[in-house]
Amino acid sequence: MQRLNLDQDIKPLSEFRANVGSCIQQVRSTHRPLVITQHGKSAAVLLDVAEYETLMERIELLEEIQLAERQVEEGKGVEHDEARSVLLKRLKK
Repeated sequence: MQRLNLDQDIKPLSEFRANVGSCIQQVRSTHRPLVITQHGKSAAVLLDVAEYETLMERIELLEEIQLAERQVEEGKGVEHDEARSVLLKRLKK
């Protein structure tokens, strides 16, 4: 995901309401999030659907890595050769 461009990617709610279509087009074309403010404070973030899906996939992958690391620390891991053998057996079925 592209980083925010502070002078273009922060809009007050009133401007967002008045220009919803152009705000959505901006997010789609730049692939940058749009921060919507209310009463001068950040209130919401508008993301392109593809950027959102990519972000969620990354989070899920990181969570899986953390789980795997915890399992290894708890002694629940298996040796590489054993894991390879099990996987090859499953593939042959």
